[in-house]
Amino acid sequence: QVQLVESGGGSVQAGGSLRLSCAVSGYTYSSYCMGWFRQAPGKEREGVAAIDSDGRTSYADSVKGRFTISKDNAKNTLYLQMDSLKPEDTAMYFCASKSLCGLTWADYTRYKTWGQGTQVTVSS
Repeated sequence: QVQLVESGGGSVQAGGSLRLSCAVSGYTYSSYCMGWFRQAPGKEREGVAAIDSDGRTSYADSVKGRFTISKDNAKNTLYLQMDSLKPEDTAMYFCASKSLCGLTWADYTRYKTWGQGTQVTVSS
């Protein structure tokens, strides 16, 4: 059974940092595109970052230079290091997977498998 489980969310002040983790089980995720998404209340789910099987990364413009996506294939875990957090980063964060990243990495409708989400709240 394929399962993605996020952790690491919490409440921080603006300028602070958090590291999200996504534990993957049930398949060899290293050969897939893994993405992080977020959704704030009343807003559409948006792509934050993605990493493909070769380790190439993609980022939303709003998080470039502040967030870093990485993965540890030995631990079957995906990470999102979030630095210089802003109040507008407040959202539920999800990890997800699909076959290939490509130009559609940020399109949440292309992803088949999702975690349950972890809440990130940034106060000013």
